[in-house]
Amino acid sequence: ATCGHGCKYGECVGPNKCKCFPGFTGKTCNQDLNECGLKPRPCEHRCMNTHGSYKCYCLNGYMLMPDGTCASSRTCAMVNCQYGCEEVKGEVQCLCPSGGLQLGPNGRTCIDIDECSSGKALCSYNRRCINTFGSYYCKCQLGYELKYVSGHYDCVDVNECVTNTHRCNLHAECLNTEASFKCKCKQGYQGTGFDCA
Repeated sequence: ATCGHGCKYGECVGPNKCKCFPGFTGKTCNQDLNECGLKPRPCEHRCMNTHGSYKCYCLNGYMLMPDGTCASSRTCAMVNCQYGCEEVKGEVQCLCPSGGLQLGPNGRTCIDIDECSSGKALCSYNRRCINTFGSYYCKCQLGYELKYVSGHYDCVDVNECVTNTHRCNLHAECLNTEASFKCKCKQGYQGTGFDCA
């Protein structure tokens, strides 16, 4: 089975045919599936779509049960949580629907954790961290592009000399470097490589 365009979040099962992992869709499995828009809805009250998944949370006065349903809780109603709550040994605690969110100082609303600046994010050397509300993702560094290589996606150095995206002078040669390029004036010319005389 060969998939010319690759299967970003899935596996190749036939000629240009991808089988997507749960939570992803599209011809090359590169799109996040919005489970909150599915019928029947996966959550009883409110649904928050996340990258490759989703989270359920309840309206005020209800608490989230393990199966995604919301059970009435009079004590929860009094606390007025943004994303529902749970009762532990008679104590009421507000909940945040994602590990990338934390309870704010008021104990009721959820604020974003910036995984990129806190160092919690794990991105490989050729990827940079992009923070999102409740999560983060790893994007290829400048000078790299996402390519399907030997069975998986990876950030590969862009050869600006081959793709003709360099800005070298007509009388200079382009030399590809990791994540960038250099220009060197040809024999008989001198200058920066961007300007040769």
